[in-house]
Amino acid sequence: MRKLTLSVVGIGTALLVAPAAHADITGTVDATITLQAGCIINGQNFSDGAAGADFGTLDFGTQNTLFTQANGQVLSGGGAFTVQCSPGITPVLSFDAGENDGLGAGAGIRAMENSGSPGHFVTYNLYSDAGRTAIIPIGGDISLASTGAPQTVNVYGRAFGEAGLTPGTYSDTITVVLEL
Repeated sequence: MRKLTLSVVGIGTALLVAPAAHADITGTVDATITLQAGCIINGQNFSDGAAGADFGTLDFGTQNTLFTQANGQVLSGGGAFTVQCSPGITPVLSFDAGENDGLGAGAGIRAMENSGSPGHFVTYNLYSDAGRTAIIPIGGDISLASTGAPQTVNVYGRAFGEAGLTPGTYSDTITVVLEL
């Protein structure tokens, strides 16, 4: 009987041993984001203070040296350029100086220089209307809405012929600033 008693006591002792205690560990994860004003120009996202935006191209096409006027429009991807800025921001487009402003003898206030024959210029103007009556002066502005919605911006150009133009490719680069 002793053996039987020991066996029963051994089983009873095994049942009285408590499982090892464990505790859950909790904590937190901090998530943050800092947002600043910005704009999407022709599908590209730019933060406030960024550089390198491409507003488009003003192409007057191919003309002969005896042309009198040629019209064009600033285009990006086949259409007018688009701007969408953070809601509550009233963006202003400023059309600053080009590389050759005031040079040339034509009627325009801006000028494109002949890349193969420096010192020869074709003058032109920028306009805010399709009828080309409202000139955008050097440093002139176009104010946009503050809704945060995408906006189509139409900017037109007119190049002016003059006597003595030489064949070649004429070009200019205008600095455009989107003020937020």
